[in-house]
Amino acid sequence: MIRKGIAVIAASLIASGAAFAGGDVAGKVSWDGKVPGRKALKMQADPVCASKHTGKVLSERVLVGEGGGMQNVFVYVSKGLEGKTFDVPAEPVVLDQKGCLYTPKVMGVMAGQKIKILNNDGTLHNVHPKPKVNKEFNLAMPKFMKMKEVSLDKPEVMIPVKCDVHPWMSGHIGVLSHPHYNVSDGAGSFALKGVPAGSYTITAWHEVFGTKSMDVTVAEGGSVSADFTYSMADVKKN
Repeated sequence: MIRKGIAVIAASLIASGAAFAGGDVAGKVSWDGKVPGRKALKMQADPVCASKHTGKVLSERVLVGEGGGMQNVFVYVSKGLEGKTFDVPAEPVVLDQKGCLYTPKVMGVMAGQKIKILNNDGTLHNVHPKPKVNKEFNLAMPKFMKMKEVSLDKPEVMIPVKCDVHPWMSGHIGVLSHPHYNVSDGAGSFALKGVPAGSYTITAWHEVFGTKSMDVTVAEGGSVSADFTYSMADVKKN
């Protein structure tokens, strides 16, 4: 009877997506070819923004490190977690407006999770996501408004975010029903930790070069690689 009870509990945990430690999916997003140039952002229209920087501020739309790794690529499980449920974190994610730039430029959040938006610039910002599934909002943040919390309630990858006051400010938010997503770092590396054992489609998204996907199988307690490569040819495909 005890063994039967344990089996029922284990099955319940697996069905809910809370199964034990799971496995990891880790990899690198790389660039193949000549690295695209970065345009200088024109911040002179707002002297407050310009004063936050001592030199030229370059666009972060395409960031490739010395080792060829691509930064700001959103990588997530796009298929295979259907029917599983996950707790929404109580801790909010932070979207900062610093130096009249979004930090981070690309971020992920679970549906319903709080997003803490900060304004550390001492100037007017206007946070304006343009979703297709979620409800659109247009949040004015005068210089005296230092923080505001919002949430996005439905899965949607990706939602562009703009500032109507400063047209060079742009970012993207990925909203998911699960916690298995990550954004590639300066070396192009990413890791999805504790993915339940099973077969999945992993998708990488870049704001200029679009999406790429691959199928992987994750074993309990194991680790599987998922590497992606982008090039100028991907502009024509997306």
